[in-house]
This record gives sequence, C-alpha cells and structure tokens, in this order.
Amino acid sequence: MIRPTRQSVMLMAAGAPLALLVGVALPQIWAIGLVWIPLILALVALDALLAAAPPQIDIACPGAVEIGAPLLVDITLSAAPPGLELALATGPRLRPRGADTIRFAPGERQARIAFDPVRRGTDGIASVWSRWTGPLRLVWRQRVETLDRRIVVTPDIRPVREAAAMLLRDAQAGEMARVERGEGSEFEALAEWRSGMERRTIDWKASARHHKLFARENRIERNNQIVFAIDAGRVMCEPVAGLPRIDRAISAALLAAYSALRLGDRVALFGFDSKPRIASGAVSGTRAFPLMQRLAGELDYSTAETNFTLALATLAGDLTRRSLVVVFTEFTDQAGAELMIRAAASLMGRHLVLFVVLNDVELESIAAAEPRTIDDVSRAVTAAAMLRERRIVVSRLRRLGIHVLEAAHDAVGPALVRQYLDFKRRNLL
Repeated sequence: MIRPTRQSVMLMAAGAPLALLVGVALPQIWAIGLVWIPLILALVALDALLAAAPPQIDIACPGAVEIGAPLLVDITLSAAPPGLELALATGPRLRPRGADTIRFAPGERQARIAFDPVRRGTDGIASVWSRWTGPLRLVWRQRVETLDRRIVVTPDIRPVREAAAMLLRDAQAGEMARVERGEGSEFEALAEWRSGMERRTIDWKASARHHKLFARENRIERNNQIVFAIDAGRVMCEPVAGLPRIDRAISAALLAAYSALRLGDRVALFGFDSKPRIASGAVSGTRAFPLMQRLAGELDYSTAETNFTLALATLAGDLTRRSLVVVFTEFTDQAGAELMIRAAASLMGRHLVLFVVLNDVELESIAAAEPRTIDDVSRAVTAAAMLRERRIVVSRLRRLGIHVLEAAHDAVGPALVRQYLDFKRRNLL
C-alpha cells in the first residue's frame, strides 16, 4: 500500500500560494502555477517506484508467558529500508512496555519489543505492521503481514514455587517424615526391630530366617489421584482484595498440584462454568507441571452462571478410580447452593471431596462495622444474613461428609497443601 508522507502533502499545499504569488507578481507567466501539482505528483510516483522492496520479517517469541514477567519479542529483518517503522498488533491482554512503534536506524536489522501481560488467558500477535519511505521521502510504502501467533498468559507461578519449596522443606523436617515412612499400608523396607516400635510391625517370617527381630516399615501410598475442579462462573470472577477469586483459586490449585506431583501423586485439572471447559486428564511427575500451568492459563473469565449438576456429573463420569476431588467455588444464593450440594453428594459414594472457599472479607467487614446511619444498619443486617446463609451451606456440606476448607485469600494455598498432607497422613486418599 502506498500513502503520501507529510512532506508530499505540504509540498502539494504550498503550490497554491506560490501560484497565486506568481500570478499577481508576474501575470505573463501565470500558467507556471498549473505545472506545480503535476510536478509533485510525478515526484511522488517516482519515489514510489524507487522505494525498497518489502523486507522479510522474522518474529520470535515464546508461546506462553507468566503474568508479571515480560514477553520479549525478537524481530529480525532481511534488510532495513530507510525510515523503517514497525508495530505489532496484539490483543488486550498484552500491553506494550514502551512505545508501541519502533523505528529502525540505518543498517539496523534486529530489535526487541517488550510487552507486559496484564490478564490471564489466551492472546497473541495478530499481525505485524511495517512501513518505510522512498528515497525522496514523499511516500510511505506500507505492509501488513498476518501472523496469528498464539500466546497463553499463564498464572504467575514464582510464588507457587517459593511457597511449595518452603512448605515441602518444612514438611521434610517433621510432618513429611511421618508421611513418607512409618505410616500407611504400602511396604517400604525391613528394619531391625528396636525398642519403641510397635509389636504388630514385627515380620515373624523374616525374623525366623535371620534369627533376629525385623519390623516392617510402611509408607503412605503414592500414585493417588487428585482432581482440582475450578469454578470459572460469574461469582468466581468477582474480585477479592483486587484480584478475581478464580485467579486466587488457580494459584492455590497450582501450589497444591506442584506439591502433589513432588510427592509422587497424579493430578488433574478440570475447569467449568455453565459447562465443562478444560480437562487435563491425570498427569504425574513435576515435568507435567508446565502442562497444568498452560491449561490453567486457558481457563477464561466467564459471566455465565455455574452449572454444578452438569460439571460434577461429567467429572464423575471421567474418573475411573477413587480420587480426591478439590472443588474451588463460591455460593451466594440458596437455590444455587442447593443444586451444588446435590451434585457434590453424588461424588461422595466413591471419592473424597473437599470444597475450598475464600473468606468474604467485604461481607465480614460490613457486618462488623459500627453503624452510624440507617443505611449502615440496613447494609449490616443484609451482610449478616448472607453470612448466615453461607454458614448454613457449609454446615450442610460437612454433615454430608464433605470436607470444607475456609481460608483467607492470602493463605488459601498453604492451607490447602496442609490439608492435602493431612489426608495423606490419615490414609484418606
């Protein structure tokens, strides 16, 4: 595409006063003024013909990036026409860190553009815009090249790694030693019986063969299956302390998933709103964690009402073995909570179910605030009623045998890991 530059427009506009000036001062050669515009048009056409050919543009960037880390896009050119400017068209989840257009210096063939991911989900680089001038700088030669480069903005797992490393390190000093050995039913090793060991652990056959007492050391079974079911419906997209509930749920799920993978268990991710959205299937080993992270990034924010019946029935049909099903959700009305309880009760026959809900700090602060006006009293009464209904739902879940974990938004991840370790220690998985 060819477009005139500012210089060519100004030259074209300057012809009118010049022609008028010549016509007034030298009326015998007034016809010269009519030549100005064809002359400029001829120069523009000549500049367009002499403009350099489109350069080949190579774009290199990762397919996934974490929120908080910059997305670096490397650009390499086969040639650098004079005055080359280049811009990348991205979606709303990627914000340019500096100017959205870069200008190449003469002879420069490489550049880098940084973007800041601002929202989790799938985005991409749709196209690359480039333009350069001719040798007379009278025309822009412009080109738009479609890229359709897909980029997944994943949750920031740096706090997850740090928190998991800290939790597992603390566990190895005490709780983990109990989880790995000494409890459970899976045989670990034979050890010479010492005072303090339980007599029921003595292996009498091995003791008879070696003419000394040996005890069996067991460990908690590995290869258990944990499914993280994340509600992505409308209520979960409401913010808690500036961040949507679903983002806090995903961070907690990734922290627990990383810990479970480190301990040899299998994990799966399941996302739903009005219908199931993502399902990873069970994976094992810490090398599978990037897959979990990528799928979590694809779980988009939704404005739809959550359909617990369809989602949990689909999940139950996909599970072929007993699992720990961790459901991240929020309930605000009795009708929706009733459907949720019925759907969760169908999982109880075969699976261990844990509901994770965040403390509603806003409602608690409104209910506890000292009223100063009639409106404050009304808000406090409404907030107290909503909290009371919430407690009723939690009590009904617990009466069904469903475990419920209530935690603050900044402590839900570590609390979930401790709950998972407690299940393992008690052989509930």
